[in-house]
Amino acid sequence: MSISSEQDPSVLHIPAVLLEGIVKRYPVGDSEIEVLHGISLRVEQGEFVAIVGPSGSGKTSLMNILGLMDTPSAGLFELNGKNVSGLTPDQRAEARGRIFGFIFQRYNLLTLQTAVENVELPASYIGMPPEERRTRSLMLLGELGLAHRIDNRPNQLSGGEQQRVAVARALMNGGGIILADEPTGALDTSRGRELMERIHELHRDGHTVILITHDPAIAEEAGRVIRIVDGSILSDMPGKGRSTALSARHETAGALPQKLVLPSLATRNRLVLLSDLMEALRMASHSIRSNVFRSFLTMLGVIIGVASVVTMLAVGEGAQRGMMQSLTRMGTNMLRIEPAGRFTLQGGFLSIQDVAAISDLAHIREIVPRVWSTQVLRYRDRAYSCNVGAVTPNYSQAENRVIVRGGFFTEQDDDRRSPVVVLGMKAYLELFPDRQDPIGKYILLNNAPFLVVGVVTVRGGSGDGRDREDDIALIPISTGQARIYKTPKLSQIAVQVDEYKNVDAVADEIRSRLNRLRQQEDFRIFNQAAMIEATKRAQETFRFLLGAVACVSLVVGGVGVMNIMLVNVVERTREIGVRMACGAKSRDIQLQFLAEAVLICLMGGLIGVSVGIIISSVLVVGDTKAVVTLGPVVISFGAAFVTGVLFGFWPARQASRLDPVVALSSE
Repeated sequence: MSISSEQDPSVLHIPAVLLEGIVKRYPVGDSEIEVLHGISLRVEQGEFVAIVGPSGSGKTSLMNILGLMDTPSAGLFELNGKNVSGLTPDQRAEARGRIFGFIFQRYNLLTLQTAVENVELPASYIGMPPEERRTRSLMLLGELGLAHRIDNRPNQLSGGEQQRVAVARALMNGGGIILADEPTGALDTSRGRELMERIHELHRDGHTVILITHDPAIAEEAGRVIRIVDGSILSDMPGKGRSTALSARHETAGALPQKLVLPSLATRNRLVLLSDLMEALRMASHSIRSNVFRSFLTMLGVIIGVASVVTMLAVGEGAQRGMMQSLTRMGTNMLRIEPAGRFTLQGGFLSIQDVAAISDLAHIREIVPRVWSTQVLRYRDRAYSCNVGAVTPNYSQAENRVIVRGGFFTEQDDDRRSPVVVLGMKAYLELFPDRQDPIGKYILLNNAPFLVVGVVTVRGGSGDGRDREDDIALIPISTGQARIYKTPKLSQIAVQVDEYKNVDAVADEIRSRLNRLRQQEDFRIFNQAAMIEATKRAQETFRFLLGAVACVSLVVGGVGVMNIMLVNVVERTREIGVRMACGAKSRDIQLQFLAEAVLICLMGGLIGVSVGIIISSVLVVGDTKAVVTLGPVVISFGAAFVTGVLFGFWPARQASRLDPVVALSSE
């Protein structure tokens, strides 16, 4: 379906506007009030018609219907020979953009846009390429004597200049039918005269002009004057202007065409084109730049939320890596047997006999019996409390320990119950803070002198004593049982399996062998690989909780964005009305406000990610250093985008559902 008024004499009999029996009613409480009572009107192509009447006569309601800003309650309305009474809101918007050019009393220029951007506005809603509409807007402003004011905003222009910008905007898409609503009402006499001359020029150029006014003198300049009172046409008389539409059209064969192809249902439901999205992003970025401080405050909640997510997940990642490194250094091929009595009030104990019972099992590389307790170490005036372990000489091989000073005690030391000790790195640094060589020096352990023979650290550790596995001192197991613990009980038996794949099988063999020996299962076997997996799951849960807590702040930021955008819609209601009058469809309005929310959140997300990375790079929680990975960064940035979509949709929806007439009349 198309509505057109091509410059062809063969279609002169088709009127530009045809109204038959137009009725308009507005709901008032439980009833209705009728403001237009069966208006019938015919306006020919190229005609200059003035509609005059006092305030409250219904002329504004009639203009809103003529300009497709409103719909009649009853009657027939044809544009260029096509019935438009039943058009959808988007079809009416399409028609407004392509057929009509509006000249308003209060100019209705967008205050944050320059003159040239205001003129370009209608063309952006009909798909005119940016270069083409820029060229055309500059040409129109030049013809109206505003070439030197193209980059000025409305508050930098005089009233007459603003009205000329409005005229250029009305002509941007051709303006086949010019609707002028009290165009001289806000101008002084001289500027009003200048504007009327411009309107006469438009008429001479072939435009159909419909002028709404309450001033009879202005109305008389039209070729035809229609008087409306109390919603009915009182008279339809010739004016002092040109009354013959035919002669005007013959003089203007080069006038701009005015053609509209109404979109089909399939077209209206099509996916948003890339060009539409780019245009919405351009308008949204312009709006954000126009009020930088407010935009920054709006995105502040998103910045804090995203920075929190990045930082919290970085802390969780660092904690997980630290724990996993510690467990991995202890060996994924390690089994640890402990008496059940460590966890319950009942239960037996482990002994050297248990070690002998499993020592011949296949796939076992090392077996290390242990006895642990907390003891106080003293050297001169320094004292330090740490775990003291009585172990066998193969401890360093089984536990992947590195000798950094001296050596480890030997089988001979164990057989002789020698009072020798190997210090962990942290214990060494506490007793010898000046890092002097401890080898050959005596320390007191349980008030007995022990000779320091070596210093060990965790393989792969930092060597500065910060690893908790370095907070130990080691003595021969025979010495510990005889001089310190005075008991044959073992705290633990560590078993190193030759390969990771054999760990479960060896654990089953050990359980079977010890059950036969002890006649009961009063012990527990801890699989180091299983512990690592369990710890990993626990750390992942911890990271999830941290991320969830951080996401709460992101949601709060999103709520803030939604609130500001809702306020934005209220404050910019008149702007929305102007855009709709210029041809913006509901989709265009919704897309623009949604694009603003998404852009604000994406910019906030970008800043928040940067802040989170900076904080994480310097943040150390205890012994845990935050570690930033790509995953949380991508997730955080994606969450910012989703936040913009979710919390921007409702305000954008509200904006797109505004009534054009109500929006345009708001203050």
